Amino acid sequence: MLNNISKQKSVLIIFAIFAISINMRPAITSIGPMLETIREQLTLSNAQVSLLTAVPVICMGVFATMAPVLNRKFGLKRTIYAMLILIGLMTALRGFVSSFIVLIGTALIIGIAIAVIGPLLSAMIKQYFPDRAAAVIGVYSLGMGVGSAASAGLTVVFFDRTGSYLLALSSWSVLTLFGLVAWFFAMKGPIEVRQLDSVVAKEHQKKIRSPWKTRKAWLFLLFFGLQSSAFFSIITWLAPIAVAAGMTLLQAGLLLSIMTTVQLFLNILLPLLMERFPARKFWLLLMLVAGTLAVALFWTGIHPLMWTGAFIMGIPLGGLFPIALLLPLDETKTAEEASSWTAMMQTGGFIIGGLLPLLIAVVYDVTANHQYTFGIILSLYVMMFILTFMIGDKKVREDH
Repeated sequence: MLNNISKQKSVLIIFAIFAISINMRPAITSIGPMLETIREQLTLSNAQVSLLTAVPVICMGVFATMAPVLNRKFGLKRTIYAMLILIGLMTALRGFVSSFIVLIGTALIIGIAIAVIGPLLSAMIKQYFPDRAAAVIGVYSLGMGVGSAASAGLTVVFFDRTGSYLLALSSWSVLTLFGLVAWFFAMKGPIEVRQLDSVVAKEHQKKIRSPWKTRKAWLFLLFFGLQSSAFFSIITWLAPIAVAAGMTLLQAGLLLSIMTTVQLFLNILLPLLMERFPARKFWLLLMLVAGTLAVALFWTGIHPLMWTGAFIMGIPLGGLFPIALLLPLDETKTAEEASSWTAMMQTGGFIIGGLLPLLIAVVYDVTANHQYTFGIILSLYVMMFILTFMIGDKKVREDH
């Protein structure tokens, strides 16, 4: 931890990171349980309704490079405030108009806001907690896990109580207030992420490794994209798959809840274990074996095995994301370099992560068979196995 912030201030910053990260998934993950309901009420194809999760994820990739630009122009405090408010307003707007255009428009803006927040929080962690990055990344991923778990499990409950998918989706806007209040208290005083201005940045670029010219950074991008694809494919499609297998909508929601609850424990536990036992390849392989087994159990369509699969699938859902976030932090030495590598990784990674669930929807529209869905998801885990051996364990530094 840096010496220029007190212990009390560091606790406030960590709590704010948690409060902000809770807001970074519900607008996306709340769609999955309501996928069939939205499709039927708005008379959409599977590909069209899948855009509601694909668009924000793709935006999270396309617009990640806006983070350093907005940070230089408006500063960290104002940028995060603005992005949080956008997430809250767009999520709340979903409760007032039953329209596919409104849902797509809000998904677009929410995706842009999340895209800006992500790299800034990673750079902030690298700058203020360089020696405890794994633990703070754990808090960051835990917040996203809490948001995912709550929205995946409770959206169906809200729908069951209100009879309105609009109210069920818009209810998650209240989380923005939590994030704004926490950010307000954390940002009292001179807290900023160091960001070079555009002129100095060009000269400084010679002193840091460009991720776009570094093989390891490209491997990170591919791995981040594949784990994002697996996460959003499962979160989006598990409920419809469960309903197709004969479960009720509430049972499908509970299936998601079990999976995302296990995910929460891994969000907390894995970064702490990695600090103590930093064998990156071992943890990645363990996560991937669990994910492959879970896909096989879902594939059977047998309800007891699907419940078991949901429990096991929580392991890779909770573990792969924090490991992926740590990859560029492990390989870089400064906040600027970490921000650059993270932005590049998330730019390409989230584009890949948004396209795969959309591909599943297109294939399902054509085939009406979820066997292809399982085949696509399983192929993601096979590719991640290969990449794990190419990435290897953490090294002190690689010079290129």
